[in-house]
Amino acid sequence: MAAAPPPKADELQPHPPKEQLASVSFCITSPPPWPEAIILGFQHFIVMLGTTVIIPSALVPQMGGGNDEKARVIQTLLFVAGINTLFQTFFGSRLPVVMGGSYTFVAPTISIILAGRYNNEADPREKFLRTMRGTQGALIIASTIQMILGFSGLWRNVVRLLSPLSAVPLISLVGFGLYELGFPGVAKCVEIGLPELILLVAFSQYLPQVLHFGKPIFGRFGVLFTVSIVWLYTYILTISGAYKNAPPKTQVHCRVDRSGLISGAPWIRVPYPFQWGAPTFDAGEAFAMMMTSFIALVETTGAFIAASRYASATMIPPSIISRGIGWQGISILIDSFFGTANGTSVSVENVGLLALTHVGSRRVVQISAGFMIFFAILGKFGALFASIPLPIFAGMYCIFFAYVGACGLSFLQFCNLNSFRTKFILGFAFFMGISVPQYFNEYTAVAGYGPVHTGARWFNDMINVPFSSKPFVAGLVAYFLDNTIETHNNTVRKDRGYHWWDKFRSFKKDARSEEFYSLPFNLNKFFPAV
Repeated sequence: MAAAPPPKADELQPHPPKEQLASVSFCITSPPPWPEAIILGFQHFIVMLGTTVIIPSALVPQMGGGNDEKARVIQTLLFVAGINTLFQTFFGSRLPVVMGGSYTFVAPTISIILAGRYNNEADPREKFLRTMRGTQGALIIASTIQMILGFSGLWRNVVRLLSPLSAVPLISLVGFGLYELGFPGVAKCVEIGLPELILLVAFSQYLPQVLHFGKPIFGRFGVLFTVSIVWLYTYILTISGAYKNAPPKTQVHCRVDRSGLISGAPWIRVPYPFQWGAPTFDAGEAFAMMMTSFIALVETTGAFIAASRYASATMIPPSIISRGIGWQGISILIDSFFGTANGTSVSVENVGLLALTHVGSRRVVQISAGFMIFFAILGKFGALFASIPLPIFAGMYCIFFAYVGACGLSFLQFCNLNSFRTKFILGFAFFMGISVPQYFNEYTAVAGYGPVHTGARWFNDMINVPFSSKPFVAGLVAYFLDNTIETHNNTVRKDRGYHWWDKFRSFKKDARSEEFYSLPFNLNKFFPAV
């Protein structure tokens, strides 16, 4: 077959690949002016509240806790998220990432709640305390796997084999895989969720075209504008009696006064370690939680790469990912000490917010951590913001998770999309990443338990939880295929984009790595990255 003629000078050319995202207003090391940085930090705080409220609201009632316990767990989760975010941004990956609650840890926590040894407890408060101590013990053991893999450098060796091609399904499904928290959440109260979604698109994408103020005010602060408008509208609906005769479930989702958080929260309270009592340990539950911890580690790796892209940094070196994972292990250990009934991972919605605002500054996220700690201590004020109806958050998630998914797809610019090998790995990994968890989740929804159903609940979780995670399945399939099919062929090396990341596989190969990821206070002398 005859080859295509070479392109003429004036013919259209494909867009050249870019190692760093160019159109970011403030990159990882360049903070905005202080007033702007504080407002942007507060915006990050508002966005992370959704997950911080959703997880305890689902778990605490099952544990036997009431509104008081729920408010205290949310307060504790918020407080610990602030500490963990500061640790991660100063000493971990150094990326502008918020470290918050993780949905991955919900399934093994529910298994602990349903454990037989708590069923004979008649007093709900006592059941809550005993269950909380059980989750604390499991999380203490689970945190070790991330600390060992991270700080020993084992995870660095795994990530070094990652190419742009195998990273695409992992990062994409870290965002797209959370679709169940998007429009299904909006639809729980469509009259407030949909206006939030439409207004945020209008403020961030259309208003900047129409109204010019020299600064992209509407795009950058779109979350604060839209949440304020829709929250006020929801308040008016609530006090006007629009939901007076609505079913209880509708009232919980749509009203601003049904969360029970403001009444349950104390005015001032500082969470402290072992506030629920001494942790209790169960070997099976610890094994299940360790497996979950490993899945959270894989998902966080994808979120780290997405955050580095939206912060306009170069590709994050494997040694820095490994260091970040080690510090995430410490974060889970802190969670277990304080008793949050949940582990920690990167808040995916806040990575999406970096993209929406075009601000990837590390300082902004550190300021948001300050807001988390401040409002966790001032319980009533924190509870006021935490009582924003959840469909408003779901409206925002539709945009934030889409941005993270799109970031994954953007790494295809380094791959040869005309290669059949690329098409197979990409298509098969995406398909299995969606199809396998769909089977596991459907089976669980119908039967009430997963496809693996033995007498040992912890063993069931060790198999069911990994295969219910879309990014984990897709990442595993892509990573395995990409490192086993025709790997010794030089053309294939270029097809998978492996050569693009060569200079970032070692910390010292590119000067920009030091600029973006080196530790503060000259700590690199004592803890050198490789």
